[in-house]
Amino acid sequence: MVAAGDARGRPGRDADIVGRGSRFDESTYAELELRREDYWKQTGAYTRVVATVAFRHPIFHYNGEFDAAIALRNLYIEETDLGLKGLSFWAGSRMYRGDDIYVLDWWPLDNLNTIGGGAGYQFKGGTFIKVHAGVNQPQTRFYTQLVPRPLPLNQPGAAEVAILDRQQIVTSYKVGHVFDIGQSGGGVKLVGYGETHHVRAGQRELLGEFREFEQVPPDNGYVAGGELSLFTGKRSTHLNMWVRHAWDLAAYGEFARPTQLAPDGTAKGARELIVALGGNYEVSFFGLMMGAYFRRYRNASPDLDLHDLNEGIVLVRPQFWFGDVAGTAIEASYQAQQRAVLPGLEQDASGPLFASLWRVGVMPFWAPAGRGSYARPHIRAWYMVTIRDDGAQSLYALDDVFSQRGVDHLIGFGAEWWFGSTSYFRD
Repeated sequence: MVAAGDARGRPGRDADIVGRGSRFDESTYAELELRREDYWKQTGAYTRVVATVAFRHPIFHYNGEFDAAIALRNLYIEETDLGLKGLSFWAGSRMYRGDDIYVLDWWPLDNLNTIGGGAGYQFKGGTFIKVHAGVNQPQTRFYTQLVPRPLPLNQPGAAEVAILDRQQIVTSYKVGHVFDIGQSGGGVKLVGYGETHHVRAGQRELLGEFREFEQVPPDNGYVAGGELSLFTGKRSTHLNMWVRHAWDLAAYGEFARPTQLAPDGTAKGARELIVALGGNYEVSFFGLMMGAYFRRYRNASPDLDLHDLNEGIVLVRPQFWFGDVAGTAIEASYQAQQRAVLPGLEQDASGPLFASLWRVGVMPFWAPAGRGSYARPHIRAWYMVTIRDDGAQSLYALDDVFSQRGVDHLIGFGAEWWFGSTSYFRD
């Protein structure tokens, strides 16, 4: 829950220029989870049913509108040890993801929102495998097209008919192994990961033409990546490293509308490379959280354009606990992006745009659960200053205050909590 402003009367607003930035200026978001867990003595199996409803800003107490932005994030059933010890399988709609970078609120390797099903097996020696298949259909012209057509039997009026109506089929594959080191609970985890994305061919009515159609080709995409995780088993100290490469349709993401396509109308040639690092270290009254990544994205169009970019961030958050009830976090980040730009009217390419900014903030907090970077709840206040260069200011529209301010401020008060949420504690 967040109440924040810019010290000039305007509400708080995300000031990051990269896709995954600081959590200081995140907005209000809440999940309500209903979960039932059963152990069946007759079969030795465990059943878990999860339903999660999410709400996001704005809420009634902010804008006075008796309405809400609601989404169903989980609704699935999962069985474990049914028929075979270590076997699990599930069906339904769920957030399906692995390890995250907390300070960036991001899952760099695997973060799918899917309707489908999956299975997994946990071997006794520490090896595990997981597979899944699901479908989605983002509401864009790449997947659907509705056009008006006369009703049958000479009835008056018209009906919406789906000329193009295709789903995206997404599959994922994960294999990993945990190597235990010593007796303290520490170890090393290695993960290999892959995805496939596929849509079938179809047809689309030409804009402005009645019953004149064009063929829409099938499309495919692929993801390959991995994770190396080092952990001590004490006080959530760990270091995670990820590499992820996506090709063709998968480079656009599961819900994105593919644009700037190849000459044949497909996503072939698009690619995305992500290298990411995240971790946490705690000792006595001191903790250090960090997150960093580099992302290189190119769409399927052969020529560089505004949407082709390189971006990255390095963020550190040292924190100090005062006794067991309070603490202060200090956060600093450097963010940058390089974006190709369109040529001018005289056909003179102006070259790539480079934009960067610095952000520094402080966050005192109360911690009823005691010390720990991931101990919650927190009741907290914060201040952050953002320093933009000319390139960062140029990313915003004319008369946007971010285009006019080289220095910006954020002041806020709020709370954060989670209690055994399946969204964060999956197993």
